[in-house]
Amino acid sequence: MAGEPGETFDRWLVALETRHFAALTFPEVRRALQALSSLYVERRERLGRGAALEGAGKRAAFALFYGPLHFLLVREIVRALGAAEPPPRRILDLGCGTGAAGAAWALVAGTAVEGVDRSGWAVDEARWTLSTLGVHGAARQGDLVAAAVGGRDDALLAAFSVNELDEPARGSLLGRLLAAAQRGARVLVVEPLARRSLGWWAEWDDAFTARGGRADQWRFEVERPALVAKLDRAAGLDHHRLTGRSLWLPGAAG
Repeated sequence: MAGEPGETFDRWLVALETRHFAALTFPEVRRALQALSSLYVERRERLGRGAALEGAGKRAAFALFYGPLHFLLVREIVRALGAAEPPPRRILDLGCGTGAAGAAWALVAGTAVEGVDRSGWAVDEARWTLSTLGVHGAARQGDLVAAAVGGRDDALLAAFSVNELDEPARGSLLGRLLAAAQRGARVLVVEPLARRSLGWWAEWDDAFTARGGRADQWRFEVERPALVAKLDRAAGLDHHRLTGRSLWLPGAAG
């Protein structure tokens, strides 16, 4: 990976702007971000049907705004948990989206990523993200539950994807993640500190902690990228502090 981590991140941000503002204006992305934020807060039931990535504006807003925020949050969580030591053999990024979360862990650990997402657009974007950040890896279109197979020295990441599943799929994923941890894989689940409670979280919290894992709520003070801060203000949002919740099973690394 060429360059220092900060330089790599900054180059990615510049490339993101060039990529997504080629066909859209700032006001168009700002309006799309407002619609996307409303979707996450008020109409989460539509997320499972792919509503977050409907239309070029929402896709650009997701990549330009939430991509960097997810990268920074997962990077700080991985550092705080010591999840990159020793480096996993590979990171399986389940529901990879734009690939930002998996790339963040990979850059801290110096390892490769295998992403999977049901959205063809997300897979293309994840491939571009990994390439632009200089992260070895690949992304493919598929079912994240079926892809949740790992063993000793692997790491499984489900960042901002579990809550978008229906109840049967979520239950199946929990069983597969726990089975992977039993085989020695480390498992990290990340979700936002949502205003509305995540009805499934308590069950997952119990399952992880019963097996020697931990549940955390996080608040990090980090400098937002300039474009993220500008979009934040323009859309009437406030992400001056990064927040999230996580579940962690250290597997063989622990």
